Amino acid sequence: MSRPIEDYALIGDTRTAALVCRTGSIDWLCLPHFDSGACFAALVGDDENGTWSLAPQGHAVAIKRVYREDSMVLETTYDLEGGGRVQVVDAMLVGSEVPRVLRLVTGLAGRVAMRSSIRIRFDYGRVVPWIHRASGTVMAVAGPDAVALYADVPLRGQDLSTVAEFWVGPGDRVGFEMAYFPSYEEQPGPSDVVTALRRTDVFWREWARTCRYDGPWREIVMRSLLTLKALTDARTGAVLAAPTTSLPEQLGGVRNWDYRYCWLRDATFVLVALLNAGYEEEAFAWRAWLLRAVAGNPNQIQILYGLRGERRLPEFEAPWLRGYADSRPVRIGNAAAEQLQLDVYGEVADVMYQAHRAGLPPDTDEWSLTKAVVEAVEKQWSEPDRGLWEVRGPARPFVHSKVLAWVALDRAICAIEKFGLDGPIDRWRALRDQIHAEVCAKGYDPKRETFTQSYGSAEIDAAALLIPLVGFLPPSDPRVAGTVKAVERELLVDGFVQRYTQPSSDTDGLPPGEGAFYACGFWLADNYVLQKRRKDARALFERLIGTANDVGLLSEEYDVVGRRLVGNFPQAFSHVGLVNTAYNLAADSKPAEQRRGKQPVTTPPA
Repeated sequence: MSRPIEDYALIGDTRTAALVCRTGSIDWLCLPHFDSGACFAALVGDDENGTWSLAPQGHAVAIKRVYREDSMVLETTYDLEGGGRVQVVDAMLVGSEVPRVLRLVTGLAGRVAMRSSIRIRFDYGRVVPWIHRASGTVMAVAGPDAVALYADVPLRGQDLSTVAEFWVGPGDRVGFEMAYFPSYEEQPGPSDVVTALRRTDVFWREWARTCRYDGPWREIVMRSLLTLKALTDARTGAVLAAPTTSLPEQLGGVRNWDYRYCWLRDATFVLVALLNAGYEEEAFAWRAWLLRAVAGNPNQIQILYGLRGERRLPEFEAPWLRGYADSRPVRIGNAAAEQLQLDVYGEVADVMYQAHRAGLPPDTDEWSLTKAVVEAVEKQWSEPDRGLWEVRGPARPFVHSKVLAWVALDRAICAIEKFGLDGPIDRWRALRDQIHAEVCAKGYDPKRETFTQSYGSAEIDAAALLIPLVGFLPPSDPRVAGTVKAVERELLVDGFVQRYTQPSSDTDGLPPGEGAFYACGFWLADNYVLQKRRKDARALFERLIGTANDVGLLSEEYDVVGRRLVGNFPQAFSHVGLVNTAYNLAADSKPAEQRRGKQPVTTPPA
C-alpha cells in the first residue's frame, strides 16, 4: 500500500533530490540528476523497485520530524515502546563533486535496535546491479551507473539487498553515506558524515539569511523558498516543476505526468518570487537559462524544456512499475513538449519585461528575442492550440492563450515606451487592440457574466483569474468581478479551486477527475487582494497553506474528498503561488508609504 504523499519530505543538493518517508525509507531518488533514471523507485512501484529503509526495529508510538530551521536538513525523531528514543538525520551534501546521501542515527534515550536495508535498482527500478564488497565498502554497479555505500557498522547481503542491524544508546552516533559515480570512473572516498551534515546545514542557513521577506507567515514562506532553491539546478539555473513523475492527480487515474522539467509558464511567477525575496542571483540565472533554452527560431519555442534546455523529451510508459496507489501508467518524458501552446509567447515576453522592470541588467540578445517572439505572435495568435493545461484532446481557441498573446504585444510595447527600445509600435498597438476586442467579444459570456475556457464554450476555467493579474483588464472591471463570481460558484469546492469544469472527456481528452489545483487557489486569493477583499484573501490563503504537510510542503493538487495531497510533489508552481500571494497580502496590509520591494506579480505593468 502506497504511503500518503504528505508522509514524504524533500532533501536535495541542487542537482538532484530524494523523497524521505516519515517511516524512514527513501523511496524516490534519481541519480545523478533530477531527470536521470531513479535508483529508488518504490514511490511509483514497490520495495523491489528500490528503496532505502533506516528505522528502529521496535514499534514507534510517536514520530516527529522537522527541518532544521531555515535548512534542508531533515530530522526525524522516533519515540518507542519502552521509552527508547532515537533520531535520524537525512540530507544530501551540497557542493560535492558527486551526489551524496547522508544519514546519521543518534541515540537519545534507552537502547534502540536499528535496521538499515538498502535495495538499489537502477533505471527506474528495473535493473538489479552487481554488488561487491571490499575494504568495508559495498559497491553496486550496472552499466554506466555505480554507487558506493559507506557505514559505521558492518553491512551484509540479504535477499538482493544490503542490510545492517545495530544498537544505539544515548549519545551513540552511526553514520551512513551513499555516493553516486559513473562506473567507468574512480570510486569516491567516504565523507565524515557529521562534518558533511554541518556543511550542508550552513549552506542552507546562509542562503536563507539573505531573504528579505518580512511579512507574516515567514516560516512557510521561507520553507517554500528553500524548496524552490532545492528544485533549482545549480549548474544551469533551471527551476524544476517537481522532482517526481507520475504521482497521480486522482488516485487510480491516468492523469500521471513526468514533471522533472522546466515549464516556461512558470517563468514570470518564479522570477517575481525570487526577486521579491531578494534572490537576484537565482533570478538572473533563471532568466539566463530561459534565454538559452528558447534561442533559435521563435516559431519553434516549446512550453517546456529539459534541465539543460533539451527540446526532445520523448514520452514512454514504464509497465514494470505498478504506479503510486496502482495509478497507471507511469510515464517517463512528457509529450506536451511537442504541443502548440500560444501562451508561451506571452510568458517569454513578460519575463523579459518584468526582469527589466525589477532592475536586472539587460541582456544584449533579449530585445532581439522579444521582437522575434512578437513577430511569431503576429503570425500565429489566431490559431487554435492546446492551452495552458496541455489538453490531450482537440486544439481550440483557448481564451487564456489569446490573453497571453495580448500580453506578448503589451510587454513589448511597454518596453519601447519605458526603456526607449525600437520596434513597430503603431502596428503592435493596433494588433494588441484587435486581440483585446476579439477576446472580449468571443471569450466572454454576457449571459453568465464570465469569461469561458475557449471561444463559444460553456466551461469555466480558473486560468481566467489571470486576466487582471496580467493587466488585460483592471480588477474593477465588471467582467472580472463576474468571472471571479463564476469561479466561486462553479470551481470553488470547500475552499479549494478546481482548474476547470469537466463535464466529459471531451473537455481535455482524458477521463474526468482530479484534485483542486493549488496555484488556482492562490490566483483567486490574489484577485481578492486586488478587489480589496482582504479578509477573504487572508482566509483563502490560510485555508490553502493549512493543508501543507507537517514539514510545510505542497503537491500540485489537493483531494478535497480524501483530504490528502495528490499530484507531483513537492510542486514548484504551488510554492511559487504561495510566496507571491503572501507577498501580495503583506504588501497590501502596509500603508502606501511603508511599502517597499519589487512590484508583485499581481500588479499590471506600470
